[in-house]
Amino acid sequence: MRSKLYQFSVYFFLIFPFSLSAYAADGLKLVVLGDSLSAGYQLAPGGSFPSQLQNALTEGGYDVEVVNAGVSGDTSSGGLSRLDWSVGPDVDAVIVELGANDMLRGISPELTRKNISEIATRLKERGVEMLITGMIAQSNLGEDYSAAFDPIFAEVATENEALFYPFFLEGVALKPELNLADGMHPNAEGVSVIVQNMLPKVEELLERAGSS
Repeated sequence: MRSKLYQFSVYFFLIFPFSLSAYAADGLKLVVLGDSLSAGYQLAPGGSFPSQLQNALTEGGYDVEVVNAGVSGDTSSGGLSRLDWSVGPDVDAVIVELGANDMLRGISPELTRKNISEIATRLKERGVEMLITGMIAQSNLGEDYSAAFDPIFAEVATENEALFYPFFLEGVALKPELNLADGMHPNAEGVSVIVQNMLPKVEELLERAGSS
């Protein structure tokens, strides 16, 4: 009898190797810790990155709650200061989207690195899976600033074994039709582009969270 059960188990996993992974992301809680770029600045309800990401994941069959923890104007220091109450003990995964306001205000890249690194370290210690999104400094800040700022996000991700998405605004930045009148914040269509571009990485994040 025991031999037959063993044979059945082997048969099951050989024939249905993806069955468990399909359910691995069920019942997860994903927090987007960010600034106005992800919070939905000046967008109608349902237009924000977390809302559109929720819809895309639901349509993809994922049982995941996406929480909008974006605060307009927030810097990496602000994100760090509210980390514990923004990311509760029931959270399985976090998308860290911070740094744009640090760059716009010319905040020292060393401070930005310290803050992003501290956020990543604390989440890793809690066993929370992470996807860190990158930001690129504007050219008017000079080559030295860009050289110090741009690599922060990839390096922190590597140091903490987190997933990395190089540029949150990929495919949207500098395209007027995908941004609000200020030319800096994505409109609803722009957010849709960001969601579709990031979706494979987010799915990988959920797979990690579901198997951890």
